[in-house]
Amino acid sequence: MIGVLALQGNFSSHVKVLGLLGHNSKLVKSPKDLDDIDGLVIPGGESTTMTKLINRDEKFFESIQSFSKNQPILGTCAGLILMSKDSFDSKVINLGIIDIESTRNAYGRQVHSFDAELSLEHGSKNDSFKASFIRAPKISKVGKNVEVICIHDDFPVAIKDGMHIATTFHPELKNETIIHKLCFGDK
Repeated sequence: MIGVLALQGNFSSHVKVLGLLGHNSKLVKSPKDLDDIDGLVIPGGESTTMTKLINRDEKFFESIQSFSKNQPILGTCAGLILMSKDSFDSKVINLGIIDIESTRNAYGRQVHSFDAELSLEHGSKNDSFKASFIRAPKISKVGKNVEVICIHDDFPVAIKDGMHIATTFHPELKNETIIHKLCFGDK
């Protein structure tokens, strides 16, 4: 069973995509919800609001960090921001799960949102898919053990750090399963 952080943001689209891969989902709203899942999605949304909501329970950040030591986490857009080591915003508490630095809303405001055809490079495969960039962050620094698996306009937009994957875009809004499958497999 794959958990989807369901405090704020578009978690329902992730549940749908996981279902397309045959995964059962569980909405994660508290630290105890992490106990019986095999992976976690941190969806897009508003990273400052998500920080406030996670912070309501003083153990939630620590529980997610502890979970990340043994189970894969997929973060999209705001999820990438939260997972990064630093996002240079005092209103965001970064989990430090992936060795990157990120910049919030780096492509501009909502009106600057766009869709793009992307190419994911993993192993010997190269798969094309569509994704939406909505008030998307940019990855400003990539750690030495982080694998860049997708680039758009010369910027890394998807990375793999050990078992964790993070994207600056939303594959779930196009019902694309490729990123979720890479992180969690299919049933």
